Amino acid sequence: MDRASEPAIPAYEPADVDLTDPSLYLNRELSALAFQRRVLHEELDERNPLLERVRFLAIITRNLDEFTMKRIGGLKQQIEADVTEAAPDGRTPEEQLAAVHETLQPMLATQARCYRDAIHPALAAEGIKILDYDDASSVEQSELRTYFEESVLPTLTPLSFDPAHPFPFISNRSLSLAVLTQHPNAEDPTFTRIKIPPNRPRLVQLGDETRYVLLEEVIRANLDLLLPNVEIVDTALFRLTRNAEVRRNQEIAEDLIDMVEDVLEQRRFASVVRMEIAADADSRIRSTLATQLGLDEREIYDLGGPLDYRDLAELTDLDRPDLSLDEWTPQHHPRLNGRRQQSFGTPDTTDPSVFRRIQDGDILLHHPYHDFTDTVQRFLSAAAEDPDVLAVKAAIYRTASDSQIIQSLITAAENGKQVAVMVELKARFDEQNNLEWVRKLEENGIHVAYGTVGLKTHTKTALVVREEDDGVELYSHIGTGNYHSETAKGYVDLGLLTADRDIGRDLTKVFNFFTGPSLDEEFRELLIAPVTMRREFTRYIRREAQHAQAGRPARIVAKMNGLEDPAIVAELYRASMAGVDIDLIVRDICRLRPGLEGISENVSVYSLVGRFLEHSRIFYFENGARADPGPEDDWGEPEYYIGSADWMTRNLDYRVEAVTPVTSPEIQRQLRFTLELVLSDNRKLWEMDSDGEYHQRYPDDGERVISAQDVLMREALKASRSDDLVAGIPGDYPLAGDLCIAGDSIRQAATDTADTLSEVTDGGETAEVLSTYGDRWYIPDSAVYDYAVRTPDGERRYLKTKAGVTDLLERLYSDSK
Repeated sequence: MDRASEPAIPAYEPADVDLTDPSLYLNRELSALAFQRRVLHEELDERNPLLERVRFLAIITRNLDEFTMKRIGGLKQQIEADVTEAAPDGRTPEEQLAAVHETLQPMLATQARCYRDAIHPALAAEGIKILDYDDASSVEQSELRTYFEESVLPTLTPLSFDPAHPFPFISNRSLSLAVLTQHPNAEDPTFTRIKIPPNRPRLVQLGDETRYVLLEEVIRANLDLLLPNVEIVDTALFRLTRNAEVRRNQEIAEDLIDMVEDVLEQRRFASVVRMEIAADADSRIRSTLATQLGLDEREIYDLGGPLDYRDLAELTDLDRPDLSLDEWTPQHHPRLNGRRQQSFGTPDTTDPSVFRRIQDGDILLHHPYHDFTDTVQRFLSAAAEDPDVLAVKAAIYRTASDSQIIQSLITAAENGKQVAVMVELKARFDEQNNLEWVRKLEENGIHVAYGTVGLKTHTKTALVVREEDDGVELYSHIGTGNYHSETAKGYVDLGLLTADRDIGRDLTKVFNFFTGPSLDEEFRELLIAPVTMRREFTRYIRREAQHAQAGRPARIVAKMNGLEDPAIVAELYRASMAGVDIDLIVRDICRLRPGLEGISENVSVYSLVGRFLEHSRIFYFENGARADPGPEDDWGEPEYYIGSADWMTRNLDYRVEAVTPVTSPEIQRQLRFTLELVLSDNRKLWEMDSDGEYHQRYPDDGERVISAQDVLMREALKASRSDDLVAGIPGDYPLAGDLCIAGDSIRQAATDTADTLSEVTDGGETAEVLSTYGDRWYIPDSAVYDYAVRTPDGERRYLKTKAGVTDLLERLYSDSK
């Protein structure tokens, strides 16, 4: 179908609600930090194995570093440019920056306190000891001194600051030791900076035991060898974070590669936006750094502990299964592992090509439950080697430093196939890696597109063109994650392998845009940003509002990484006020406030934080699915979509993104199972209050613990070992039935006793309606819904609020009564 020809749907406009009111929108930066608090909780949570807590200790350091570089850096740039325009929540850049520092400071203090008071002693109790230098024996100290003199000292370069030496350059995120020294002939002490060398082990092992001394402590204890003939007055560890928001105008850049290289160089010398320093640092060290780096007091974070916890992740490699989560190995996909089901469930012992398997039906990939190498990599490797393949095209946003994906594309070119690759040079923090891949691809004669002016290419897509007996066939991969073999082991992502010709034609248009002059604005199946995606998602949300107003089932479940776009938030508010039930599974930033009376009572916001990073995007629109459509109606079938885009302004308007419909009933069932499972999680799921605070869900006493990621691992393992299952993840789990309903059982019938009715009503008109139609509603067995209504046609509608129940009851039954 041509989506552009479909009629627009007017917005539902509620009375007496100003959707531009800043109080309806949460702040983006503070919402991002709220996510980091949920990540930090994984370090604090004593239910997690000890080494898993150590892993999150390192993860939260990296995450907050990146937040500081990008978001604080960006706010400082706005302030320096005299930007005073308020964000949708009403805060100016200056107000946002103040709130961010006020929020970030206690988070870092909590991290340090957890390490000092909980993780460090717990490790010691398990025989994994990180010692102070003075706690090592005299023999060990002698060995450490020898190690320092022979293996560390030659790598060090002390940089002093005095009238003869300028203040030294201090690189981003490097751990440094500030030293005050007093020369016998000098009046004032001298400041010297010593960089803790990143090419030396941070955890210096004592013998063959799991006993360590931190490298900075070894250096500190042996400074007399590095700085002889002076008195060591004091020392202090510190660490700088620099702004990553440096860029050049693409419109005036003569060459995109030169521009990216220039940005990388500028980033090295960008302004400092945060300094972490030992809490007991000498005031002279502190003031020297603050003055020379141009820092104000709020940008200085006085902390205890090692300051940089990233290197402690090395401890997770210890052979201590008793302190770790069970190891997970991504599994083979049953549709791609050498077994294919024929009719009546008879296994086919032949091993048809990956393209034959895709022709048999669309295949849903779910990483890291499914092995990336055995699925996506296999698809592109087969394309490179298959003599019938004519062309291979791929869009690379991030990839591994030893990428086999890139090697497959090179092999395809060597085998005479037409190969075109889009490599996004502006992928933040991967610019250098992508530059290297561009040069390697071009050295092998492959045409490479670097990006487009004003847009980032964020779509995760690949296209294979193959000559077959009945003509040329198009095979497509549309994913939610990068073509990155390493992150695919730890990121939850989805991918669709399909031979759908309309999807293939749409992808052809997208790839032509990367090398051609313009982007087509008409697509048959795919939603493509920035040309059709915003319009179509808006239309789908408004369509649900229409269904709700007409008394038909109306429901949205959207799983994504971020919900930031104010216009989409406003559309969701309108849909909620129209009566649409909305569940949003948003890992990270969310501007929308759920549970606002009269505005978002029908909206719930959840966030899942577990061992794997939730990165998949799934969009479900009920579309009157349980209604009985008439011949003139075009509803009745639920719609599912997956793809690369979040509901953020940057994704919808400033990036090239692709979202695909999923029409296979089997794959829809798998997606439905995933959504049901996440919403039923009572181990790792968080729910947001209307004030933006999150609370983690816990199982009730005696209730079965459901961890969505654990269940998906078990299901993937079961599917890979079965000859009877053809789905990637079968979903054979007791969550079947209506979305987010445990089954047909009723937790408590509304008409059992008068007491029951009084418990759920507060008198007044609501109580009267519920009493009048007491045989038409009940309380379902659901962790998501509080009410269910029986419709005249025998279906059930599930709702979250009493207001929604009374409204639906009156719409369904008042006329007939």
